[in-house]
Amino acid sequence: MRKVALFVAFLFVGAFLLLGVADMRPFGEPQIADMDDYYIANTQREVAVNNVVTAVVFDYRGFDTLGEATVLFAAVVGILALFRKPREDER
Repeated sequence: MRKVALFVAFLFVGAFLLLGVADMRPFGEPQIADMDDYYIANTQREVAVNNVVTAVVFDYRGFDTLGEATVLFAAVVGILALFRKPREDER
């Protein structure tokens, strides 16, 4: 019974991956989005920044960037905690 369940799960995941690959654009074909044109046309007026990439990262998607920075900070703190040198009284 377990082998049958694993086989069905394998088929499901494989079908999901094949459907995802079938929906992909050909390599090198640019993705056309209306948001790109919006950012380029309105960044200077709305954000008063000349660099569109900076405006998107720090203004339009500020909370997302804050979340990414929090995850990176937590990873650094975790690695430092793992590799810290124990004090004499902790040994």
